[in-house]
Amino acid sequence: MKALANCRELTISPLTGSSTFREIASGGIEAPYVLLHIGDKACTLGYFALERMMQILESSRASMVYADHYRLIDGNTISHPVIDYQLGSLRDDFDFGSLLLIRSSAFVEAVSCMSADYQFAGFYDFRLKLSQKGELVHINEYLYTETSSDNRKNSEKMFDYVDPKNRQVQVEMEQACTEHLKEIGGYLPPRFQSISFDKEGFEYEASVIIPVRNRIRTIEDAIQSVLKQKTDFKFNLIIIDNHSTDGTTEAIRKYTSDERIIHLLPERTDLGIGGCWNIGIHHPQCGKFAVQLDSDDIYSDEHTLQLMVNAFYEQQCAMVVGTYRMTDFNLNTIPPGIIDHKEWTPENGRNNALRINGLGAPRAFYTPILREINVPNTSYGEDYALGLAFSRHYQIGRVYEVVYLCRRWEDNSDASLDILKLNIHNTYKDRLRTWELQARIAMNRNIP
Repeated sequence: MKALANCRELTISPLTGSSTFREIASGGIEAPYVLLHIGDKACTLGYFALERMMQILESSRASMVYADHYRLIDGNTISHPVIDYQLGSLRDDFDFGSLLLIRSSAFVEAVSCMSADYQFAGFYDFRLKLSQKGELVHINEYLYTETSSDNRKNSEKMFDYVDPKNRQVQVEMEQACTEHLKEIGGYLPPRFQSISFDKEGFEYEASVIIPVRNRIRTIEDAIQSVLKQKTDFKFNLIIIDNHSTDGTTEAIRKYTSDERIIHLLPERTDLGIGGCWNIGIHHPQCGKFAVQLDSDDIYSDEHTLQLMVNAFYEQQCAMVVGTYRMTDFNLNTIPPGIIDHKEWTPENGRNNALRINGLGAPRAFYTPILREINVPNTSYGEDYALGLAFSRHYQIGRVYEVVYLCRRWEDNSDASLDILKLNIHNTYKDRLRTWELQARIAMNRNIP
């Protein structure tokens, strides 16, 4: 390839490696800015795009700017907005787009703080260090076009991080995130509040909680999977029927002759999934442990409830998360198959939870503590919010047997997300991480 005028070539490793950033920084950066092209997408700059990025970088006094852009897919140009970076934007797959304009002084300073030698987490480590030096600013203007090489649906990409072949990648990402948390005062050592299960007044040891709205095709499967549970304790099923209009209500009533079933029809019309959960857990007949079951999923066999409750006592934890298998509507296994979240460790799980986008399923909670925290009244991310809140003070237990079948079908809330909906979801989870991180930093500083 012909050398470009006034340019010096550097032979570097992939951008995923720490050595790449050291090589760039040590190569003698003479210009005031570094334009970094990440990923494998070819880019075409828009009219005066680079000038605009430099202008915003100077105006904002940021360390880095990134921008909305277009994506060229199969000859079609599609808008691809990205989201604002915030304190809790700790996901290693945060979408900056392909082009980053970085202040050279901030680039060199961030690299000087990189102590580890990562093969896969080099860029992630770099941008975490960079965020400590100054703002990473989103320009919500469409400044370039990238040609995408990954045309999978967003719903197909969301489980990449639990793919076993990516395990070593995840180990490095966790190490980089943990180091960052220590540097900004948000790391929590493996010291937890003790838990005892001596609260009185619970007639039932466990309650399965099912919020439901318009799931006529699946609700009976869910109910039947609960009723067949075999346990050595007393349990019930609390169904919060959130104004269904498709026959779901009538389907549930076919089972209410069973004394274990409590069918609730809230008067309120402003309830999301989280709000329905609050109705259930504050019901006087809610059990000592509240166990999740989504209205379109089922328990894998008749032992799920017993295994989940046993884990509370065996692991002395306030919350338990199980393992699930992804299936189609007809319960045939689909990729990526089993989701076990084995990246979780008792020692560092609550720190790594700030990096990943979910903790797994099914979730179960010690009801007295759940009643203190309550569930955010949303229909997305409410379970993740609880996992962060519980893990701030208490150990979270794990069940690594497959105890849950998670159906993926056209009516799932995240079955096929467009970019705008995906951005709303990711912004909310980043906000949850920001709030949680702020609380942990304050707790470490003993700020009431």
